[in-house]
Amino acid sequence: MQRQPACVGDRAEAIETPALVVDLGALEANLDRMAAAVSARGMRLRPHAKSHKCPPVAALQMARGAVGICCQKTDEAAAFVDAGIDDVLVTNEVIAPAKLARLAALARHARIGVLCDDARAVTRISDAAVACNVCIDVYVEVDVGAHRCGVAPGAPVAELASAIARAANLRFAGLQCYQGAAQHLRAPQAREAAIASATVAAIASRDACVARGLAVAAITGAGTGTFEHEMASGVFSELQPGSYPFMDADYARNEAAPGAQPFAQSLHVLTTVMSTPVRERAICDAGLKSMSFDSGLPLVAARAGLSYVKASDEHGVLQCDPAQAPAQWGERLRLVPGHCDPTVNLYDWLVGLRGDRVECVWPVARGTLG
Repeated sequence: MQRQPACVGDRAEAIETPALVVDLGALEANLDRMAAAVSARGMRLRPHAKSHKCPPVAALQMARGAVGICCQKTDEAAAFVDAGIDDVLVTNEVIAPAKLARLAALARHARIGVLCDDARAVTRISDAAVACNVCIDVYVEVDVGAHRCGVAPGAPVAELASAIARAANLRFAGLQCYQGAAQHLRAPQAREAAIASATVAAIASRDACVARGLAVAAITGAGTGTFEHEMASGVFSELQPGSYPFMDADYARNEAAPGAQPFAQSLHVLTTVMSTPVRERAICDAGLKSMSFDSGLPLVAARAGLSYVKASDEHGVLQCDPAQAPAQWGERLRLVPGHCDPTVNLYDWLVGLRGDRVECVWPVARGTLG
């Protein structure tokens, strides 16, 4: 386990680097903004915790009115249930009997939901629930355009929903209609069109279920990049945005819709310049093992003239603009990761800063891959 990089009360300059840090003021503003927007529409907010993997952040979301959280893995769900979160939806297909047994055991302590896109999984989920004498919420995952998991919209959804409703110890809880591929479409018009198409698919699926006499208690989905469109659709009843507490460089590349207010960048990887071999180049201690590069190189925050241009395992190469002040040996920098979710998963601790003081050091439920 990673050594705790700081203690409560430390000054920021005492944090050992590389470290994952969060500006608590920006984080709280992001949480408040999302909670207020969803509440104003009379909708349910179920944030996706796979982004922050941090029970204290989930507790802040619940305190602001979230009905529960989403997770992607059974072990991830267990970490949040153990921390006192009492309503968890695993927005993924779970088919391994051992994992389903663990999921059913969690349902003794919290309301647990899971997705399904195959009738063969219904039997396995039911068997696990019966063995633990619990009831599990099961949502049909609808392929609304992402073409990952999911059942084709319409009649196939109703067929699977009927099988869930008939199964012992299962509750047909609704439809999962998440359009993940739309989140990072750059143009706002493209994101709007993608969610309009997803909404049509959701309506067809809901109507097919109703025609079979099945009540659809929830249509859930949405992400940080599109939640305003699902919110305005009149069809979705619950929203699942994940990245909005932290944000990242890839979301920053999305073109904002006219009048839209972007969420603040609250998450950074704190790094130290450890070598300045020439004026034009500096080396920091945050490389490939310190953040995710699947969505590109990180950005250097609030420091003109420095660009992160290359990474190796333990080194980051910074290019210094000759017209700006060069990097200084020992200088602290904040990097904006390209993708917040897998970056968070590299750390055991999240250091919360209020100004230049460490206010909290929160554990991260990393390594929960099962």
